[in-house]
Amino acid sequence: MRDLIFTFALLSLLPVSFLRPYIGMVVFSWLAYMRPQDLTWGFAKGGRWSFYVAIVMFLGYLVQKRRGPLFVSDPRCYVFVALTLLVGAGVLFNPIEKADVQIGRYVEFVKIVAIGLFTTGVVRNREQLRLLVWVIALSFGFYGVKNGIWGIATLAQKPILRGPGGLMLDNNDFSLALSMAIPMLWCIGTAEKRLVLRRAFLVCVPLTMLTVLMTHSRGGLLAMCAGLGVLVWRSRHRMTAVALTLLAIPVAVVLMPGDMRERFASIADYENDGSAHARFRSWGAAIRMAADNPWIGVGMYGFRSRYLDYQPEPTPSELGGKDIFVAHNSYLQIWAECGTPALLLYLSLIAASLVTVWRVRKEARRHFRASWIIDYATMFEASIAAFIIGSAFLNRAHFDLFYHWVAIILIFGRMAHSDLEDPIRHPLKPGQEGPVVEVTPRAMGRASSLGRRPSFARGS
Repeated sequence: MRDLIFTFALLSLLPVSFLRPYIGMVVFSWLAYMRPQDLTWGFAKGGRWSFYVAIVMFLGYLVQKRRGPLFVSDPRCYVFVALTLLVGAGVLFNPIEKADVQIGRYVEFVKIVAIGLFTTGVVRNREQLRLLVWVIALSFGFYGVKNGIWGIATLAQKPILRGPGGLMLDNNDFSLALSMAIPMLWCIGTAEKRLVLRRAFLVCVPLTMLTVLMTHSRGGLLAMCAGLGVLVWRSRHRMTAVALTLLAIPVAVVLMPGDMRERFASIADYENDGSAHARFRSWGAAIRMAADNPWIGVGMYGFRSRYLDYQPEPTPSELGGKDIFVAHNSYLQIWAECGTPALLLYLSLIAASLVTVWRVRKEARRHFRASWIIDYATMFEASIAAFIIGSAFLNRAHFDLFYHWVAIILIFGRMAHSDLEDPIRHPLKPGQEGPVVEVTPRAMGRASSLGRRPSFARGS
């Protein structure tokens, strides 16, 4: 029955996705991040539903008479394209033993980039951006609540060793995605004026935090702390938030199950931790790979097959094939596998995203009625901070959510700047210097035609 309900619902959405490619983008995001197909038990479980939606969505875009650009003209979009070509060059000139697997993963990477680019072309107003962010946040929030409730029922005694699937199949990937989702849930909740929705979102936050802890992922813990740190620092009541955080930490430590506490305590005792030593060895091998192959690396996902070539003193377990060789660091992963130019492009995407939210926040603080912009700038900043820290300990250079998030931040920045330029909706505060803007009759007419304030976040 579950398979039939899911299939009927998705087939019903296909014609809408064709007529309105933006809806197709939202449906694709729902399938990618919540993966409802994995909640079925029969024929629907193995279907390529995301592929079908993508095909219908792109066909719908191509047949539109008044379609806009496929993606916006922005340096970050061209960085996406250049990065894809560089990764492809590494695959072409450095094929691994399982070439079909490597090519398949590269095709998946191209799809990730294509969806990010397409998102910048079809998301054209605040309500569309708001809906897309809500769908992504609630998709992750679903698993945060589901597993959080299970954790309370079992007193968090059973760790989560596998995620739901897709980009969250591994417990580390699952924890990283949820760590990036926590700022989304918090900021949407605090910006929401309808009490029921506000409470619903805010209840998701502690349950999702518990789920991150239950994965026993130390990288996920550090990512979550980074995101929460930004939220505390950007809080309107910073000192109160800091005080509550300092009180909550010892309480959380006391309530943790013993094995969870020991797992996270090993972060401080890294000198005696075998996993930490394995990471250091992987980092050293990655640096040697990058130094020896500076332009296109050793090929996408070629780290594992080339590891022993760049490990001067392999251990018996490494020689015996008992260890899984990964870089344990997204930046070193892309540097070793894709080369220095690819790493620089990758870092430029992170830097450009942070610069966007910082500039938007600074400008928004000079205007009245700009709270929605400030709230969402905080959300994006905290979520990116979680990824930056978490990916320093996890092998997720090609993490789907990161590339999509960069594209969404790009859209947010352009919309926020355009919104702040409207002197009717966002007048400058007294004493704030700024360019003199002439209020034209056209601007007056546009403002009066709005009727009410747009609701990117209700009551904003």
